[in-house]
Amino acid sequence: MIVEKKKINRFFLLATGPFLGMFIFMMFSFKTIHVEVQPASYVPAKTLAAQSEQLKQNLDKAEQTVQATISSIRRTSALYKQTTAAMNAIVKTAQTQAERPETIYNRRISAKLGVPFERVESSRIRIELYHVNPGVYQGYAMKVKLKDQNAMQMTLGRDKVGGAETTLQAVNRYGAVAGINAGGFADSGGKRYPLSTTVLNGKYVNGFEPSFKDLFFVGLNDAGKLIGGKFSNQAELDRLKPKFGATFVPVLLKNGQPMPIPDKWKTSPNRAPRTVIGNYKDDQLLIIVVDGYNESGGSGATLQELQSKMYGLGIVDAYNLDGGGSSSLIVNGRVVNHPSDGNLRPVPTHFLFFK
Repeated sequence: MIVEKKKINRFFLLATGPFLGMFIFMMFSFKTIHVEVQPASYVPAKTLAAQSEQLKQNLDKAEQTVQATISSIRRTSALYKQTTAAMNAIVKTAQTQAERPETIYNRRISAKLGVPFERVESSRIRIELYHVNPGVYQGYAMKVKLKDQNAMQMTLGRDKVGGAETTLQAVNRYGAVAGINAGGFADSGGKRYPLSTTVLNGKYVNGFEPSFKDLFFVGLNDAGKLIGGKFSNQAELDRLKPKFGATFVPVLLKNGQPMPIPDKWKTSPNRAPRTVIGNYKDDQLLIIVVDGYNESGGSGATLQELQSKMYGLGIVDAYNLDGGGSSSLIVNGRVVNHPSDGNLRPVPTHFLFFK
């Protein structure tokens, strides 16, 4: 047992001997490592006080610049607000000045009609109703300013060719604020057809028919302006770009001048309920509807009287629409005039006005 321990000790001694010798050799053979450091090169030559003072001065200047900039922005903003207010005042004044001629003109033509007894105003239309009573007949004038060109439309009776309905029925069916009867008609086969050239939504209802005898066409173009007259061919009418319109007789005024009234229409009948339409030079419309108790010629107005009336009111162009029992004026859901038949007559075309 002792022999074995000696063997083991000898073995380990032999095994570790080389390493122990190498360690002792390295301890006595290598010199101590010495690193020289020059700390002076890493220390600023001067103190930081000067740099700190310069930095503070720069920050002070920056703050002053910021304050100056803010002050400048505030002054600029105030100046901008003042300039904007001044420009708005100039624009408003310019608009007022631009509207003055229109306002003065409207005041002048309205003064000739008197004081309106009813008024309709919206962003699309302005309607004023006046009494017309020169002593020999009684009626109503409706002055219309179309702020929207689509605020006036034409409809067919029951929306079909050959159909007929009263103006009140058409107004109620379309939800219009006002309406009048439009062109003449011809009865055939139990149906009531529009007379001659009729345009609806920019299209010819029964094609174009050249004006003959005393017939004329009247309606609105696609810009909402009143157009009318006699046309020998379709191209003449197409140049005016009709949006809608109807036909009757005769023309009363053209370009501010009275037109000759055919002898037939002076006496057949002499007096009658009438509906006439015309336009002022600023494109406002004037419609006069005259009452009469029958169509025998003893009540109502003559065409010469209405021609003179429209001329005296400053109308540029004026046209006689269907009259007699056909004359109708509807405003705000009620019949304003007094139909000579005692009741409204169903007719094939109506001019409607929308609020």
